[in-house]
Amino acid sequence: MAKGKDVRVTVILECAKCTRNGANKESMSIGISRYITQKNRHNTPSRLELRKFCPFCYKHTIHGEIKK
Repeated sequence: MAKGKDVRVTVILECAKCTRNGANKESMSIGISRYITQKNRHNTPSRLELRKFCPFCYKHTIHGEIKK
């Protein structure tokens, strides 16, 4: 049985603030916060945005879906 396209897909969420700031070059922390999650392709066809904790910004920020 071939499944074809799966309904649930794995997506990567990346901190929007760290990306704009160039990974916080002004501070000592280097890096970009990323989370891995799943979304239902039928219910959420657009890009996913969630508010998650960023350990580099030390606060909750918007994390948006990026391409793999």
